[in-house]
Amino acid sequence: MFNINDIKNGMTFLFEGNIYQVIEFLHVKPGKGAAFLKTKLRNLRTGATVEKTFNTSIKLEKAMIEKHEMQYLYGDGNTYNFMNMETYDQSELTKDQIGEDAKFLKEGLNVYITYYQGEMLGIELPDKIEYVVEKTEPAVKGNTTNNARKDAYMENGLMVRVPLFIEQGEKIIISTKNGEYDSRA
Repeated sequence: MFNINDIKNGMTFLFEGNIYQVIEFLHVKPGKGAAFLKTKLRNLRTGATVEKTFNTSIKLEKAMIEKHEMQYLYGDGNTYNFMNMETYDQSELTKDQIGEDAKFLKEGLNVYITYYQGEMLGIELPDKIEYVVEKTEPAVKGNTTNNARKDAYMENGLMVRVPLFIEQGEKIIISTKNGEYDSRA
């Protein structure tokens, strides 16, 4: 158990039967009335983001989350296969467990799979991933508009808007936070 005033970003706790991870928090001390804590939380079971307000006098139970590094092997319809690099055990996750992060997966990518008391919660991707541009249109000469972008398709089918100078076969880095082009690799 811990006091709500000791909360930090990234912390995980149990509340109303769910497991939450703190994304943001703000201590509020109004002129009248008791202080409270406004939080933005991610439900680790569903992936949903919720905002909750807590009285500063409550105590919460800390959730001990385990993370195991695993390598993505392949996808088969709605299932995705991962291998533990230490034990060589393989695990299968469904599209529902992975959610929107599935679009970033590519063979050989190392991710962290999170567990709570043996229950598989989902995956944590690296902040940035390197991809090879499989298909994109050549740059049009004379098009010098600031921040002009074009569609580019990565080796795993992911489509990203990239600057005009990016060509087919180039390696680029994409942010998994917003799904946008970051830089050349």
